[in-house]
Amino acid sequence: MKAFVDADILIWHLRGEKKTEDFLINLRYKRKYELYTGAMQRAEVAFFIRPGEKEATQLFLSLFKTKPVDKEVIDTAAVLYQK
Repeated sequence: MKAFVDADILIWHLRGEKKTEDFLINLRYKRKYELYTGAMQRAEVAFFIRPGEKEATQLFLSLFKTKPVDKEVIDTAAVLYQK
């Protein structure tokens, strides 16, 4: 199964939020989800890399497959979010 991860979660992880790290570990290793992020979400992270963060950020982003986000993905995400 695929899990699409929003830029906010990626950024929180990169800023050291422990809950976010636990969430991503649970998705990837315990639930065996494939981790994805949308192209625009990846851009949001990549465009605002702080000095000295480039290598760690690129390594982290390499864990995610990047896909364009279309209407179907957005509509499904909205339903899941509203639950």
